[in-house]
Amino acid sequence: MNRQLLILERGSPEAVGAVTSVYREHALGLIRLGMLMVGDQATAEDVVHDAFLELHRRWPSINDPVTYTRSAVLNRCRSVLRRRAVARRFGMGQPPPAWSAESAVMVDEERRTLLEAIARLPRRQREVLYLRFYADLPEAEIARTLGVSRGTVSSTTSRALAALGKTLGDQS
Repeated sequence: MNRQLLILERGSPEAVGAVTSVYREHALGLIRLGMLMVGDQATAEDVVHDAFLELHRRWPSINDPVTYTRSAVLNRCRSVLRRRAVARRFGMGQPPPAWSAESAVMVDEERRTLLEAIARLPRRQREVLYLRFYADLPEAEIARTLGVSRGTVSSTTSRALAALGKTLGDQS
């Protein structure tokens, strides 16, 4: 973390102030997104901090810093998941995401069941559900963030909800 702060301090005062403002407003939500995607807080925090460092580096050329950072976090989470898949293929398995003891105490069985069902969905469906229902973004913003059409967002949401309904309905 100190290395990251030193890098930011060397930048222009305007860029540092702007990135700091975006960080204060959106970092927590982005860390939560990362946790849903990769399954652990430490990796999610690393992903988000790397995304903000890249935002700072590219600040003059970024039009929409929030969309850029959200997309960067998703892309970095995908990279983490790809590396884990390769490691599993070659016998260096990564344990599946484990919810922390604090989370287990704080959330009830229904919520854990839902989170487990969401974790089994394909990556794109998890991303769309998070951005739609957790981040409360409109379809157009989700489409911009993921780089897909609005129709793709709508159909992916529909497929994800149908899959969740089937999975959770089977468990009842």
